[in-house]
Amino acid sequence: MHPLAERLQHLTRRQFIGRTCTGIGTAALASLLEPRLFAAAGSASSPPHFAPKAKRVIWLTQSGAPSQLDLFDYKPALAAMFDKELPASVRGEQRLTGMTANQTRFPVAPSIFEFAQHGRGGIWLSELLPHTAKIADELCVVRSLHTEAINHDPAMTMLQTGHPIGGRPSFGAWVAYGLGSESANLPAFVVMISLPTGKVNSQPLHERMWGSGLLPAKYQGVRFTPTKDPVLFLSNPAGITTGRRRAMLDDLAELNRMTLSDYQDPETQSRIDQFEMAFKMQASVPELADLSKESGGTFERYGPESRKPGSYAANCILARRLAERGVRFIQLYHRGWDQHGNLPRDIRSQCYDTDQPTAALIMELRERGLLDDTLVIWGGEFGRTVYSQGTLTADNYGRDHHPRAFTVWMAGAGVKGGHVFGETDDFSYNIVRDPVHIHDLNATALHLLGIDHTRLTFRHQGRDYRLTDVHGDVVHGILS
Repeated sequence: MHPLAERLQHLTRRQFIGRTCTGIGTAALASLLEPRLFAAAGSASSPPHFAPKAKRVIWLTQSGAPSQLDLFDYKPALAAMFDKELPASVRGEQRLTGMTANQTRFPVAPSIFEFAQHGRGGIWLSELLPHTAKIADELCVVRSLHTEAINHDPAMTMLQTGHPIGGRPSFGAWVAYGLGSESANLPAFVVMISLPTGKVNSQPLHERMWGSGLLPAKYQGVRFTPTKDPVLFLSNPAGITTGRRRAMLDDLAELNRMTLSDYQDPETQSRIDQFEMAFKMQASVPELADLSKESGGTFERYGPESRKPGSYAANCILARRLAERGVRFIQLYHRGWDQHGNLPRDIRSQCYDTDQPTAALIMELRERGLLDDTLVIWGGEFGRTVYSQGTLTADNYGRDHHPRAFTVWMAGAGVKGGHVFGETDDFSYNIVRDPVHIHDLNATALHLLGIDHTRLTFRHQGRDYRLTDVHGDVVHGILS
C-alpha cells in the first residue's frame, strides 16, 4: 500500500477534524473580513482580470429605439432635402421591415427640432434634451452603433444578451456571475421598468432580457416593482413572524442540502442562495424603496414625476440608492420610443419623462463621488430611418427601424467625457467612421469592469459560452 494511503487509513475522525478546522476557520474569517473575495466563487475565469475603472453599471435602456436623428445625430443639410427621395445608393441592399418595404416612396424627413452645441467638446444635442445638455462634458456620445436585428424583440435580446435568440445570459447576469455582489443584503443585479406618462406604443419586455440563461438561476436579475412589495411576495403572510420564517427557511435549507448532496445539481444550491437572499431583502428592500426621507430638493432636481412610484424619475432615484448600497448592475427600462408615426408629438413625451431624471442621476452620482467608479449607459436596441414612414408633412412624420447606424452614450468610470465617437453619412443611414458593434459595446463595458470579455466564460454542454460569443473588440477610442 502507498504510505500516504496507509497513513490516511489510520487517521481518526477526531484527528481529521482537528487538522482541518484551522483551514476552514481561516477561510471563514477571510470571508467575513472581505466577502468580495468570495463573491465570484464558481466563476471559472475568476475576474477581475485587471484593475477595474468601474465597480458597477447603471444601464438606462430606452426600449423601442430612440431616433438618433431627432436627439443626437445632427444633420443640417437634410433641411434642403425635405420630401425628396432618399437615393437608392444610400439605402443599398439593406433589409427593410414589413412596415415600409412596400412603400412606393422613401421621402427624406429632416428633424423639425433645433440643435445646439454644448460643453467644452461642443457636442450637438437636440432642443428636446435641455437637461442632458447640462451634463454634456460627462458624455461620450457614440454615433456609430450597429446591429443585425431589425425587429424589436431580437434586437433587444441581442443588446441584452449578445445573441438575437433567447436562452443566453443577460449582461447583468454575466457581471453577477463574474464579479458577484458588493452588498450582503441586496442582489447583485436589479431591474426596474418605468411607467411612461404619455399614451405610447410600448413593446413588451420579456424576463429573458434580464435572465440568467444557461448560468445558474441565482445570477438572474431581481425585478423591483412600484407596489407595496417592491419584490413580489417579499412580505410574510399574515400570522407569520420573522422568527418563524427563519426557522422554516433553516429547515428548508437542510432538506435542500440533502438533495444537493445526493444529486449535485447546482440549481439546488441556487435555490438555497435565493431563499437566503429573499430573507435578507425583507429587511433591506423596504428601507431602500422608501423615498420619503429624500429631500424636497432631490425631488425637484429629478423633476415633476419623481414622487410617483414606478416613474422613470423615481426609478432613477432608486438607481442612485442602489449604487450607494453596492448593487453591481442596475438596469432601468423605459418603453415607448417606437415612433412609426406622430414622432414629433411622442418623442416630446418620452424626453419629458427621461431627460431631467437622467441628468439629475449623473449630477448626483458626480456630487456623491460615485460617478468615478460607476459606468452609466443610455440607449436603445437600434435607431430610426431618415425617410418617413407613412405620410410626411412639414410638422409630422414617423420613422421605421434602423439597425445600420444609431447612437448611445456612456458616462462615468473610465469613459472619455465631452467626446463624440464615430460618424455617419449625411443621412444618418450608414457609418463612415469608427463603427461599433453591439459586441464591441459589451466588450468595452466589461473591460471597464476589469473583465477580459474573451475570458469570462461558462461551460455548458461541452462548449464555453461568453457574452460576446466569438466576436467583440474593446473600443479604446472612448476610454479616458
